[in-house]
Amino acid sequence: MPSQTDLYELLGVSQNATQEEIRKAYLKLAHKYHPDKTGGDKNAEEKLKKINAAYDILKNPEKRKQYDQFGSMDGQPFQGGFGPGFGGDFSSGFDSSFGDIFDMLFGQGGRQRGTRTQPGHDLEYELVLNLGEVAHPHKKTISFQRHETCSECGGAGAMKGTQPESCPQCHGTGQVRQSHGVFSMSRPCNRCGGAGRIIAHPCTTCKGTGQVQRKRELNIDIPAGVESGTRLRVSGEGEAGRLGGPHGDLYIRIRVLEHEFFERHGIDIVCEAPITLTQAALGATIRVPTLNGQADLKVPAGTQSGTQLRLRGHGLSDLRGYRQGDQIVVIQVETPVKLSRRQRELLEEFESLSNNRTYPLLDEFKAKTDSMKKH
Repeated sequence: MPSQTDLYELLGVSQNATQEEIRKAYLKLAHKYHPDKTGGDKNAEEKLKKINAAYDILKNPEKRKQYDQFGSMDGQPFQGGFGPGFGGDFSSGFDSSFGDIFDMLFGQGGRQRGTRTQPGHDLEYELVLNLGEVAHPHKKTISFQRHETCSECGGAGAMKGTQPESCPQCHGTGQVRQSHGVFSMSRPCNRCGGAGRIIAHPCTTCKGTGQVQRKRELNIDIPAGVESGTRLRVSGEGEAGRLGGPHGDLYIRIRVLEHEFFERHGIDIVCEAPITLTQAALGATIRVPTLNGQADLKVPAGTQSGTQLRLRGHGLSDLRGYRQGDQIVVIQVETPVKLSRRQRELLEEFESLSNNRTYPLLDEFKAKTDSMKKH
């Protein structure tokens, strides 16, 4: 095995690193290679498995001491020679859980069992929703393809009435051992690919794989208030495992479409509503659309463009259902166009009757302008 499989190198720390330094290095790498950051990249997933396994050893003082004493698992000599209980096979002195971790870390160089069950892969599904669907909890039916255990052979991969046979080369262990002086190393059997068995008469339905691809339909509970990027986990709805292994999980990633009228600001929604000049001046009650239908909104007299009015409880619920957002209506006062002669006359008369109480902002602006002219 290449020397980069040294556990300290894998975590990017020195052999003299403190437990706190090891912990911080692990957290940094775990964040870097997390599936949410890498988009499900398989190489990153394998890297994360090795990082997790390395940390599992080095965070444990006893396992770390044992590892430091007997060296790395890369085919190089142990640092302290053979301790009590160690024979020619350098893996024989480690406890089973310790050996299992090295299986994960070093793949083909570790101790693999040909008959070990394998859990199924996780699946990810993108579910597109509109803002109206997000407003209330509801069920959504989704369909997707996944690998399931072949019903014809029960996942064995062998034709009905036959059984997989023990591999004659590795005798069912999935490993062949090679000796190099006082050391011995195992590698996957090239005859059976490490499975420990061969299928002489493959199942005609699954072609010997033990799995077939089928369409799966599910009713999913969608909570109110979900946002784009929300990830829902459905346990056991991923792909089937092998040799009796459990199903993986299904992860549903939510994407909420933009709305043509509303903007979402957390659990509040925002929209604009135009009103007439007279409605703004005199006040009015207008009807505005909401996610739950139409609602009445009272516009106070003297309302200006850009004023924000609030409809309580007409927003979205938070995911836990503890709070309900509001709908914020931004008022836009529309200037009348294409006036009739009579309308123009009335507006001119209105303007001639106006004073500083009619347009306080305009009068304040004029006062500031006049003050600047004097200077």
